[in-house]
Amino acid sequence: MVVVATLVALTLLSTAALQAQPPWPICETSSGNYTKNSTYKANIEYLASFLPQYASSNPNYLFASGSSGISPDVIYAIALCRGDTNASSCATCVAAAIQAAGEVCPLVKTVTIYDDPCIVRFSEQGFPIRPPYDTGMTITWNYENLSAAVAPSFEAATARLVNATVEYAAADQTTRRFGTGEAPFDDEEFPKIYSLAQCTPDMTADQCRSCLWYIIGRFTKEFFAGKKGGRVLGVRCNYRFETYPFFYGRPLLQLQPPNGPSPAPASQATGEGITDNRSKVVAIAVPTIAAVLITFIACWYCLWRRRRLAAKALQLKSTTPDDIESIGSLLLDLSTLRVATGDFSEHKRLGEGGFGVVYKGDLPDGQEIAVKRLAQTSRQGIEELKTELLLVAKLNHNNLVRLIGVCLEENEKILAYEYMPNRSLDTILFDAEKAKELDWAQRFKIISGIARGLQYLHEDSQLKIVHRDLKASNVLLDSAYNPKISDFGLAKIFGRDQSHVVTNRIAGTYGYMSPEYAMRGQCSMKSDVFSFGVLVLEIVTGRRNYVSYNSEQDVDLINLRSSRGEETMSPTTVSKMLIL
Repeated sequence: MVVVATLVALTLLSTAALQAQPPWPICETSSGNYTKNSTYKANIEYLASFLPQYASSNPNYLFASGSSGISPDVIYAIALCRGDTNASSCATCVAAAIQAAGEVCPLVKTVTIYDDPCIVRFSEQGFPIRPPYDTGMTITWNYENLSAAVAPSFEAATARLVNATVEYAAADQTTRRFGTGEAPFDDEEFPKIYSLAQCTPDMTADQCRSCLWYIIGRFTKEFFAGKKGGRVLGVRCNYRFETYPFFYGRPLLQLQPPNGPSPAPASQATGEGITDNRSKVVAIAVPTIAAVLITFIACWYCLWRRRRLAAKALQLKSTTPDDIESIGSLLLDLSTLRVATGDFSEHKRLGEGGFGVVYKGDLPDGQEIAVKRLAQTSRQGIEELKTELLLVAKLNHNNLVRLIGVCLEENEKILAYEYMPNRSLDTILFDAEKAKELDWAQRFKIISGIARGLQYLHEDSQLKIVHRDLKASNVLLDSAYNPKISDFGLAKIFGRDQSHVVTNRIAGTYGYMSPEYAMRGQCSMKSDVFSFGVLVLEIVTGRRNYVSYNSEQDVDLINLRSSRGEETMSPTTVSKMLIL
């Protein structure tokens, strides 16, 4: 698959290079077509409606990515504007590129448009940050050739400049992952060489560096040997060099000639010479030490600010430094989550609970997430959010849902988790048709997985935790029906030698609460075991556990089990229940 994608990209590269001016389109017809009135087209139009706005909404990034719909009609989009442009030009370019995609590549599922100063790509596949980086790539070059006498020195000078620009872009502290450069060249026709390198802002420095080195190493010798200029335009990274300035503003990096003046002849070490050498050492050492101190202070400030944001946003008065550190390392940008969820669109809505609304999201690297958003107008759930955030950040088990990140910007309280394709257990278990998918082996696997998750919480984790709200809707299922316990907002942390606590605040779901907890507030690990027993009854019988106070005939599963004894759980009776 990778080989085919690379070959398709290279086939399109040679034709794209013949077109002198952008935009340069790549219509990947091998990906297939969609119809005019299809859901896929509707999803493209939906993404296109907000992509220009979000790509230009944050001037520190000028980047956006997102998705719309669900498989098999899911569509992913990414937009990146050049780091030397402004928000207005970015929005205009992205909008024009989207329009060009529909005109030049009508009804093609995967399209890439390279324009100045932006890149836009639509695809039925995500955009993971990993090799190969050459899918949907365009290469252009200057048709004027260098003379044989000049070419070797020009290519050496260009390589030196491009290498330095790559390092500058990868280490860019402005979050744009962008760099421009200038270097002198000893030639009357073109006395200077100019360069540019850029990656998508969601890449780390190492990922950016890896992407740029990949495309430079792969294409430079093949396409740019003896050329005065050229560029490689990729979805994740790009670079360019020319003999004339092609970017806005002053270059961010200015290289000096590689060979300075020849050193003076050696002389005897006189007092004057020693003093002069000491002055040179001081002149070199002081700026170096200052630069190190500035870098250290900047890093310390970023770390302090991140911790302060986590503590202030949640007002965590009783948390430890480790708690704040665990939160700070998980912070996500609100702009990232807006794009991931289509600005919290109804199309992305998965459900709603006591915490708030849950949305499906897609991160720039293609990872699917479930986004839980607390309503800003409601105070309900803030304490539960604090508990869940602090607990789940420290837990790691295959049968517990994994926390991806948290967003605390602009008074938002948002948690992002790994996405579970089969949703919660109750949506399958209590649906007459879907329940047929759960045979005895799968039900046993679900029960065993929940038990392992509980054992981890009670005995094996670094914290001793009682969940207090174990029920079918708080058990999520992945694509293979592996269960993962979720929703830790009501959880209690116990001391290692603590057997139980008594609380005046009874929280949980009636029907799953143990009698001593529901009536006297006595909470212990046995409370979770009782809830687990009710859940096992539901999984085995396929019936929801209702508690009714209005009818003598409408009794809950526990009373049904107690009143009918072994008959209730006989294989014949269970089979009849599963058919109902």
